[in-house]
Amino acid sequence: MDIAVIDDDSLVALSLRTILESTGQINVAAMGSSGSEAVEIYRKHRPDVMLMDIRMEGMNGIEAGEQILREFPDARILYLTTFSDDEYIVKAMLMGAKGYILKQDFDGIAPALEAVMGGQSVFGSAVANKLPELIKPKGDFDFAAHGISAKEREIMELVAEGLSNKEISGKLFLGEGTVRNYISSLLDKLQLRDRTQLAVFYYTRVKA
Repeated sequence: MDIAVIDDDSLVALSLRTILESTGQINVAAMGSSGSEAVEIYRKHRPDVMLMDIRMEGMNGIEAGEQILREFPDARILYLTTFSDDEYIVKAMLMGAKGYILKQDFDGIAPALEAVMGGQSVFGSAVANKLPELIKPKGDFDFAAHGISAKEREIMELVAEGLSNKEISGKLFLGEGTVRNYISSLLDKLQLRDRTQLAVFYYTRVKA
């Protein structure tokens, strides 16, 4: 897996490189220290995952991520930061980031990268515990008007709870391919990009 590391603290960036490359499964293909560098690095290297800090001088990580995703909608961006600011968490989720974890969780960084490569979205426990408070429902949602079946609604709820396709498959006794098809159908009907946005949609528009 080729990744890019963007952090304005050079010691942190070098430490991350050492830790991640020691796994033997991750190659740090490029490093940068600002949001503007992140955009140029993504254009040049197209890493499998971009591991990026939030607070940086000039263009911050959120702004860089938004620009990257406008140009490359399939980009995988995993935010790594010491800050668990509510505003950043919500912005990261709504923009289509694949995860948001805290730097203190060094042991969880490599597994988080692997999970993102596997198609999952990853939010550290400190972040996940905040989500119910941050995302407030705005009212009843008309499933019928969007052509969403009872099974699709059930799958949407399980995605919002953080279950993987394999876990949903086991819980509902469906094949993983069938689960993927249901999720793809939901994304198409709701005009969403990925399962993270589907989870946000559920909590903001559906959950009572």
